[in-house]
Amino acid sequence: MRRLPSFPHRNSQSKEHTTGTAAHDPHAEHTGHTGHTDHTDHTDHTAQDRHAGHDPHAGHDPHAGHDMSATFGLAQTEDGYRIGEVSAPGSANEPGTLSFTISGPDGDAVTDFTEEHEKKLHLIVARSDGAHFHHVHPTMDAGGTWSVPWQWDAPGSYRAFADFIPTATGAGLTLSSTVEVAAETPGELALHPATPRTETSVGGYDVTVSGSITPNHGSELQFTVSRDGEPVTALEPYLGAFGHLVALRDGDLAYLHVHPHGDAPQPGATSGPHITFEITAPTPGRYLLFLDFQVAGEVFTAPLVVDTVG
Repeated sequence: MRRLPSFPHRNSQSKEHTTGTAAHDPHAEHTGHTGHTDHTDHTDHTAQDRHAGHDPHAGHDPHAGHDMSATFGLAQTEDGYRIGEVSAPGSANEPGTLSFTISGPDGDAVTDFTEEHEKKLHLIVARSDGAHFHHVHPTMDAGGTWSVPWQWDAPGSYRAFADFIPTATGAGLTLSSTVEVAAETPGELALHPATPRTETSVGGYDVTVSGSITPNHGSELQFTVSRDGEPVTALEPYLGAFGHLVALRDGDLAYLHVHPHGDAPQPGATSGPHITFEITAPTPGRYLLFLDFQVAGEVFTAPLVVDTVG
């Protein structure tokens, strides 16, 4: 289960929600998940883990050298690979399954993937306004269909990103498809534009972000985690790092995913209260940030919003 506060929107108050499944968005207005012990393939990944040579993991990054500038995860097809139509419940609050396949250059479903960040595929889902963010890990059957239990919390237009490495190429790809979730009444569909916010609280933890994002340049952001005014130094490794950051560009949800500075942690190691990331924003604008971190076996997602400078 994961818990999330609501994202910073105009005319909205931050709330903390609790979800019981990977598919249920614990954050009514803009957020991801938290307070979850990874049951089903649940959580993080990448589409731009290539920071112009600044990422200490760049030498081992299958995304390094892969030009995402033309798509930033917004394409359904790239390099002959395609994410198929996403099957999911058609309305909010309807339990069901979200499923899809990845096909290769020969048109057949791909079944051979290389594990990255401890998972073979990472799925990110968010509504067009960035609300109802999920980072989960579906499972694949023998025929190449990926699936995960799913329930939408609100109607709207959603984008589902699949981040993976086909073993045949060894090159990381991020593809996406849109899903429309019907509203029963016109007034039910209420979008919430995000407003800048550099601090939030989730699951009893306070998270702040400092630093600035300069478009087209590697920019450092430092996140600090505290609880009851005291620094948290018990951050645990999660998917091979002490923290994972997903950044979505406000408006079109262009997708960036970055990882913290430093070497991969050893099993049993702890860290904190700071996690530093390098991010390269492709354009000026507003970016929706979702930080995953783990403490005492629970994964928390902290949503923040930062505008570029310069």
